[in-house]
Amino acid sequence: MQTRESNLDPANAMSREIIAAGDYWIGTVKSGETFRILDLEGNQAADTLFFSAGDPSERYSATDTIREQGNVFIKLGTVLMSNLCRPMLTITADTVGRHDTLGGACATESNTVRYALEKKTMHACRDSYLLAVTENEHYGLSKRDITHNINFFMNVPVTATGGLTFEDGLSGPGKYVEMRADMDVIVLISNCPQLNNPCNAYNPTPIEIFIWAKGA
Repeated sequence: MQTRESNLDPANAMSREIIAAGDYWIGTVKSGETFRILDLEGNQAADTLFFSAGDPSERYSATDTIREQGNVFIKLGTVLMSNLCRPMLTITADTVGRHDTLGGACATESNTVRYALEKKTMHACRDSYLLAVTENEHYGLSKRDITHNINFFMNVPVTATGGLTFEDGLSGPGKYVEMRADMDVIVLISNCPQLNNPCNAYNPTPIEIFIWAKGA
């Protein structure tokens, strides 16, 4: 797995914010700006959706991204493609090496199916997404816009028979992934509250996000 350190100084970021475990973040990253997600304590999962700020019906597409790059994992150099097959963001720095775009976001329904009936009441990423779009109507998003997401820092290997397994994460304290926006994008992150599989080491922790101006 290829990794690359960033040459951007956090002290020069035009914004930075810590997102508590189980919380969400929504904001706009403009074309040419650089966006970083930092895994503060390690083995956390950041379930992330991207939308065109100009028209949110254009959104990140796992199908188009996988097809165009010929790889099921998100990694250094990956161009994140929209459902119109247009570049949305490009991974420019990555100290982890691989991220998941197949496992999807946890939901109360999937917690019930995967784990146990009594898990249905546990908080899930889809709950965070629904809360975010409800509390931020000015972005023009709704329940129908919650589709393909990327699970940054999450390790979901593909088995020899084509199945998926949830394994301990590849990340660690201070690891990060960084991407340059290729269009104006709305970013919606659920800092995953999952307690039932190893994606968060059974202990969800905070993440930090940074945004640098174009040309920084």
